[in-house]
Amino acid sequence: MSTHARIIELIEADRPVILDGGTATELTEVVGDRPDLQERLWGTGALVHSPDDVLRVHRRYVDVGCDVISTDTWGLPTALRDERPQLWEADRPVHWMDVARRGIELARQAAAEGGRGDECAVAFSMNGDVDTPEGAETIRLLARVFEEDAPDIVLLETLSLVRPQTYDTVERLLGTGIPLWLSFRRCRQGVCGVYGEHWGGPEGDLFGRAARRFEQMGVSALLINCIPPDHVAGMISWMRDFTDLPLGAYPNLGYLSTAGWRTEAAVDGAEYARMALAWRDEGAQIIGGCCGVGPEHLAAAREALDGTVPGHARPRGIAAGDDGGDAPAGTRPGPWTDARGSSLYPLDFPDILCEPGVFVPTQGSYLVWKYLFREGIGRGQRCLDVGCGTGLQTVQLARNGAAHVHAIDVEARAAQNTLTNAFRNGVADRVTAAAVDLFPWVPEERYDVIVASLYQTPVDPFDGASTHRPLDYWGRNMIDHLIAMLPEALAEDGVAYLMQLSIIGQRRTAALLDRAGFASRVVDFGFFEYNELFSDKEQQIHRVEQLSDAYHLRLGDQNVIVAYLIEVTRGAESEAPPA
Repeated sequence: MSTHARIIELIEADRPVILDGGTATELTEVVGDRPDLQERLWGTGALVHSPDDVLRVHRRYVDVGCDVISTDTWGLPTALRDERPQLWEADRPVHWMDVARRGIELARQAAAEGGRGDECAVAFSMNGDVDTPEGAETIRLLARVFEEDAPDIVLLETLSLVRPQTYDTVERLLGTGIPLWLSFRRCRQGVCGVYGEHWGGPEGDLFGRAARRFEQMGVSALLINCIPPDHVAGMISWMRDFTDLPLGAYPNLGYLSTAGWRTEAAVDGAEYARMALAWRDEGAQIIGGCCGVGPEHLAAAREALDGTVPGHARPRGIAAGDDGGDAPAGTRPGPWTDARGSSLYPLDFPDILCEPGVFVPTQGSYLVWKYLFREGIGRGQRCLDVGCGTGLQTVQLARNGAAHVHAIDVEARAAQNTLTNAFRNGVADRVTAAAVDLFPWVPEERYDVIVASLYQTPVDPFDGASTHRPLDYWGRNMIDHLIAMLPEALAEDGVAYLMQLSIIGQRRTAALLDRAGFASRVVDFGFFEYNELFSDKEQQIHRVEQLSDAYHLRLGDQNVIVAYLIEVTRGAESEAPPA
């Protein structure tokens, strides 16, 4: 009986098959941190420089009862992408085909020396880099290697995506006549990495359908590897829905960092055995380890799994987007909300349509909106939105429960856009809007809340055509005029929220508010992109900054404006003018 046939016999008898662990990480412990054995070849260089050490590592896995020993050749496909004619510095030229032969010989020798030559299957390890158009030539030459000393299994591992060419790669490997095992970096959330990061979506049932096709093509086993152990949950039972192939898992306990190899020291043999039992309970028939999983882990797993049979468990809570945990629904973390219970993920943002020709909200507008949203400004009050644009602030005030919101803008299209968005958000019954030029405007009533995010850009008067209204040298005309109107527009106990940019200065604003009997404070601030609107006026902005306390920030080649949200209230001694 061939050793692979023995493996299949174990699986059919519901006995666990133990695959070995991370040979490359064990080699790091044996031979030290030699640069030639690090990431590029992932330990494969030891077949040239330290074959005795490779043999000793294989023997350790044989001695703890592993049924499958994988060759130290995982890095070969990666190495073949290197354009250098010689992959290793050695006394004589070394061809990769000779390295492949040595990998098989050492694994076979370890099994024989351990007295298990007829029991341990030798799996020729290859990484997913062979799954490329160029990989066809590598596979053709590998077939010549296998003619002399064939492994019992070809283990194509750490695959990620199922590309159209993947089926061609599988077909070529099956053409060698050697049983083929495939292993993917997959969890229930899709393509997964060694750190648990997810590179793509779960793709629905695409991977499941691929598993079924692999079975029909003649693949002998399907596994998952090179992912953290806590990402294995749910994957075996899910794959079983699609295929009758033997299924297995061999995750990581370690990874290569900038500080060298790191392993999960907290996961000892007993803990790894506990996890292996959970995978077995889901239906795993082949269990082993990837990077960081040593002989001591698999010895404990071997003992714990002895006498068990593959189960049919389905862990609770496993679905796309879940964290893979099995906590009861009532104890799972809830959605992110703010102090008032409003949803922050997804953000409870109004449904805003930006119609052509209407000024699109800027960072300053978003700063005002965020404060209104966060603080729930406007409930039960009469509000005014000056320079409404699309109506973002108007809608939010109404959504906060305002009794009524009146929106004004110099553009009629903006007033209409605001009414449209009020309807879209179900607050049209409490919103009115009108096209109003701020300068001749006379308030018809006083408001409890006034919000304004107005245009504030210094302009050189000599750059403009002749008009009845002078161009805005300081960039302050609109905000200054609004401040002048506040005594008539703001209720006695009302509050105004004015967005002001740093490029128009603070002292003038404070002086005007003080003169009108108002107190002010900054309740929030943010950063405003120095876009083309400001870049075109850069010389004038520079003049204003030289002549006042206006400023902006410069970070490398980037200019950044600071946007302030100012809360304005009546001073202790001020009184509202008679209505």
